Amino acid sequence: MDKQQLRQQVLEELQRIAPELEAETLRSDRPLRDEVDLDSMDWLRFLGALHQRFAVNIPEADYRQLHSLDSLVGYLQQRLGK
Repeated sequence: MDKQQLRQQVLEELQRIAPELEAETLRSDRPLRDEVDLDSMDWLRFLGALHQRFAVNIPEADYRQLHSLDSLVGYLQQRLGK
């Protein structure tokens, strides 16, 4: 799976949590929680959905690295060994 496919799948999971999200307006370099207006419970549900979809453990200690869509996709790429 290339970076664009991974990004698309991350956005699909994000839209399940925030169906009002307009992915084309999302700035991938800005803080993701602010861009999508996710509260802490939505954020945890989103990370849980990524865990299920990609079978990747995301330890709580790594949450700070996942500040933007770009950083999240890069993190997942690294964890998936792509």
